[in-house]
Amino acid sequence: MMTGTGARAWILRAVVALVVLVLGYLVAGAIGGAIPTNRGWHPADQGVRIFVESNGVHTGFVMPKVAAGVDWRRLAPAGDLADPRYGRLDHVAIGWGEKAFFLETKTWADVRPGTILGAAIGSSHTLMHVEHVPMPAVGPDVRAVVLSEAEYRRLAAFVAGSFRLGGARYPGYAGYDVFYDARGRYDAARTCNAWTGDALRQAGVRVGAWTPFPATVMQWFTP
Repeated sequence: MMTGTGARAWILRAVVALVVLVLGYLVAGAIGGAIPTNRGWHPADQGVRIFVESNGVHTGFVMPKVAAGVDWRRLAPAGDLADPRYGRLDHVAIGWGEKAFFLETKTWADVRPGTILGAAIGSSHTLMHVEHVPMPAVGPDVRAVVLSEAEYRRLAAFVAGSFRLGGARYPGYAGYDVFYDARGRYDAARTCNAWTGDALRQAGVRVGAWTPFPATVMQWFTP
């Protein structure tokens, strides 16, 4: 039987190991986010203006509903909204993430350690979050990026490919948003922010090699 001293030593070793693991993850993410890919990329002089946005935890894209032959109304029609009147707005905000985290955390007050831990360990249940919005204003949490039409179509193909066609639909937080079943597995390596970086990389945009945190995405674009 483990003595009190032995139990305390075991707990201490476990705590130290956890701290080292978390610090190692943070350092690895910072390094991965600083390694550039698509080094020769620069914003297009003319093309499609999109926005990369962050709420401090999640990153995603705001894109015109119709541009360069891409029409998001086909994947996310206004009729899917609790209030279809928002369908008249001209942009969509789209992000990818873990299902339980999305559906169970309508506000930051709803965030629970168990939900975060479950997502970090890994989940094959993922969702696309789509909001019908007006064109946003550029600011610290919203960066504008002009892509060539070819780059935009590659980005859109990646995003559209993340939807699970024929999957379920779930009510959003308000009248202007909705969730759809998504493809892909979420874990500590493939976070919502890593998904954003993957989409940008696929499009040919200069971004970090691995972008698990919001900062590792947003740092590549000037406010």
